[in-house]
Amino acid sequence: MINRKHNTQPMPPVYLINLDRSTERLQKSRALLEKHNILFERIPAICGRSLSEDACLEHYCPDLNKARYYYNLTPAQIGCFLSHREAWRRIAEGDADYGVVLEDDFLVEGDVHKAFATLDGLTHEWDLIKLSAYANRTRPIAKQFSINDEFNLVVHKKPMSGGAATAISKKGAQKLYASTAKFGRPCDTEIQHFWEHGITVLSLMPYPFAQDVTCDSTIACSKKSKDDRRPLRRLSQQCYQYLRNKSEVSKQLRNLALQLHAE
Repeated sequence: MINRKHNTQPMPPVYLINLDRSTERLQKSRALLEKHNILFERIPAICGRSLSEDACLEHYCPDLNKARYYYNLTPAQIGCFLSHREAWRRIAEGDADYGVVLEDDFLVEGDVHKAFATLDGLTHEWDLIKLSAYANRTRPIAKQFSINDEFNLVVHKKPMSGGAATAISKKGAQKLYASTAKFGRPCDTEIQHFWEHGITVLSLMPYPFAQDVTCDSTIACSKKSKDDRRPLRRLSQQCYQYLRNKSEVSKQLRNLALQLHAE
């Protein structure tokens, strides 16, 4: 077990991404957070379908999409990405060391205050830490480090996807916001290419949050036509990501081990 510094930090800012029309989700999220005495700031999610073409193309780049992904992003996916970028901007420009970003389909699974205290106590630099799994799935683990009696810091063989609950450091948010001024992939896929953004992606386990799989997705993609998909591009991207991810995860793991064992 690795000893941590004494926690003297206040609760981190918590940002909840929520569409204006999703009033029931807002009520449910507010009730969950109030139950655990968690203050939050709502970020009005951007509805991609309501964006003009010029507004979409301000940050979404079709050329990058064709080069880096295997189908055109839907307006909902573009809106989701822009909503997360707004959360990153607020963390990047804020005074806190880190912030927590929630989508409005989260559930509270554990003691979130102990999770926050654990994050407060980390003394090495970090960028992004997943606080929930995507659809409660599992993913192979490369290595995990015991932080305290409650939590492990985990390096997955491939970063966990999904964005139901994520902690992002101020520096991590600055990097992500700056490097995604133009994007062509879905938000969580972009984060899985973490080496392109100069960030680290870890998980805090057991996860203090979960995704409510009973909720219908507000960014679900409509079924793609065969004309819209690029199967050869998908295959080449998967091969590239597999090889590059394996190398970069190993590098991240070595650096993290050196930092933790040096403390």
